[in-house]
Formats: sequence, C-alpha cells, structure tokens
Amino acid sequence: MQTFYKVLGGAAVVGVGVIGWQMTKKPAVSIPANVTVTAADTAGFHGYILGSDSAPVTIVEYADFQCPQCENFDAVQWPSVYEQLIATGKLRWVYRDWPIDGLHSHTRLASHAAACADEQGKFWQMKQKLYNYQGSWAFGSGQMSKFRDYAQAAGVNVDQWQGCMESAKYAGRIQASWEEGSRLGVNSTPSFLIGGRIYAGVQGSDALRQYVDSLIAMRPKAPAAR
Repeated sequence: MQTFYKVLGGAAVVGVGVIGWQMTKKPAVSIPANVTVTAADTAGFHGYILGSDSAPVTIVEYADFQCPQCENFDAVQWPSVYEQLIATGKLRWVYRDWPIDGLHSHTRLASHAAACADEQGKFWQMKQKLYNYQGSWAFGSGQMSKFRDYAQAAGVNVDQWQGCMESAKYAGRIQASWEEGSRLGVNSTPSFLIGGRIYAGVQGSDALRQYVDSLIAMRPKAPAAR
C-alpha cells in the first residue's frame, strides 16, 4: 500500500511539472503569407530607412533574410556602402522585405522578427544579427528561440518583442512590401531600385557609388547667385 501511495505521489509531481511546463512554454509563432493588406498595414510606413532625409539619392533594396546572396551583400558590400555613401550624406537607403516563400520557409518569420525589433528602434541591429547568423537559423527548427536570443543581443526588450511576434501584427506590412516589389518588377533577391530602374543581384559597393555619383551629377544645377 505504501508503494502505491509513493507511485501516486510521484505521478502527481510529474503532473504538476507538466502543467507548469505547459504554462511557461512559449506559444508557437507563424507569420501568414498572402494576407489581405489593409490601409492600416502601410499607414506611415515606407520601408526601413537609413540616412539623411536631405540625401540627393535614394536606393531601395528588396531582400529576403533567408537568401544567401542577400547575406553576402550584407556581409561584404554593406559596410562600404554605409561608410562611403550613407554616412557621407550622399545616399538614403530603404530596406524592404521581399520574402521568397517557395524557397525559404522561415523568411517571413525572420522579417517579422525584424519588424518587432523596429517597434523598439532596433531594426538595423536585428537585421545585422539575422544576416550574421543566417547559417544557424535558415535550416532545422528552433527559429523562435534563436531569434529571441538575437533580439536580446540587439538590445530589445524580449518580452515586448515576444508579444509582438505572437500577434503577427506586421504580416500585412510584409505582404505589402512584397506586392510593391512585384509591381516594380522584382523577381529575385537582392534587387535594388536605383533611379527608377530595378537592378537584380548583388551590386558591388563600387558600382553603387558610380550609380549614386552619376545620379547626383544629373541633378539640375542651382542657378548662380546674382
């Protein structure tokens, strides 16, 4: 009889442990694709912007966080683009999501992770983490746990970020960016909108500097003071 009560007591402890684990377990998160975009999804949002509002040239990058070539651009070309063009006031950079769902099963989740970091002013820090560690999260499972770690390393309040992720509140914004790029002719990533034309594939920092300098040279000259 004593053995029976010991077994019963052990089962009760296990049951309490299971209930506690269920209560603390983070809900599964998925970001839907092909959602209907509402006016509220895009109100006041024109992409993630870096650089001076008075910069003479704007380039829009359409990218996918799970795309290897986008990671290559971010690792190799982006530091020079930032230092030579954005930091000098020549260029205003706009980053827009263009998730390729058929190839990249975690791309919208990554885009939403960055959007929720942007809610706290940390988009660019989160963007860097997602590309730096792309090889760790692009395959397999456990993406949310990894993204949470990246968010924390980026200086984000992770509890607030977690709530944002569970809400999937930016799914429409991500879809709107994809639809915008598609209307402009984007069909691969990365792609760049420069001077009204789409340039597909990784663009070197030297080529981007030439584009920017040529567009600046084409601007109308201010009339000479009399």
